[in-house]
Amino acid sequence: MMTREHVSLSPENQVLVDEFCDTVWLEDGLSRNTLDAYRRDMHLFAQWLEKEWAGTGLLDVTHDHLNRYFLARHAESKATSANRRLTVFKRFYRLQVRMGRLALNPCQKMHAAKQPARFPHALSEAQVESLLEAPDVGKPLGMRDRTMIELMYASGLRVSELVGIKLVEVGMNEGVLRILGKGSKTRLVPFGEEARHWIERYLQDSRPLILSGKISDHLFVTVRGTAMTRQMFWTLIRKYALQSGIHEPLSPHTLRHAFATHLLNHGADLRVVQLLLGHSDISTTQIYTHVARQRLKQLHAAHHPRGSVCIEDEKS
Repeated sequence: MMTREHVSLSPENQVLVDEFCDTVWLEDGLSRNTLDAYRRDMHLFAQWLEKEWAGTGLLDVTHDHLNRYFLARHAESKATSANRRLTVFKRFYRLQVRMGRLALNPCQKMHAAKQPARFPHALSEAQVESLLEAPDVGKPLGMRDRTMIELMYASGLRVSELVGIKLVEVGMNEGVLRILGKGSKTRLVPFGEEARHWIERYLQDSRPLILSGKISDHLFVTVRGTAMTRQMFWTLIRKYALQSGIHEPLSPHTLRHAFATHLLNHGADLRVVQLLLGHSDISTTQIYTHVARQRLKQLHAAHHPRGSVCIEDEKS
């Protein structure tokens, strides 16, 4: 069992972790969640060093220490988690080399663990329609929920972006959102007529009733006058999915995946989808082409007289 992260570190290690987190925040503009994950990974590693190798600080680490740590964590984590930790450690030790505290990066010859390709699950268009119909729009909170689902499906926003939208960022006349995404990069995202219709209804009929005199500059609010959170939205999606008879595995980004996949299914250009999703690297967007091709293969198998014939995936 690994030591919990709330155990304090030695002053030297704590200073190094804090400095590292401050540096990557300033250089990369990381989100709060990503920064918290970086801090947690470094904190747990430093705790392990102090417990297993008394007197060993983060600047004393060797390749052997790192190998032993990854072996210790192997049984309780997946390859994706191990690879994330390795990325963080490499970044930390690159900083130490840059600062002149170390001559070599002890992670330099370490390689990411192999992991099976994982493809996002996308709901069908019929399933999305069922999900959209689930909230009771006769009630203020139901109207809010319907509007959130409509807007996320119409725009492909990340959940953190959706709940963070402020009123001034919604261009109703233009049908465009101004979104501050990952890395503090701003992008303009269109949301279409259907979502505009629901936003107008929500703003006029429901939001004032939910706030009941309270003031908020956020678009989506709670009865306490606070902004919706990612956790609240995730709870709502699960509730409405069950009401709709959707039992497939879901994630907070289910509607974002559906947005991208359905655009590609209907012939959208991959680079357009990349811009809409706010991906800095098109390789991140390309994963959706696999999902779209798999759906086309299923349709072919179900409806073509020779549907059992295998359609080979494109080689990129």
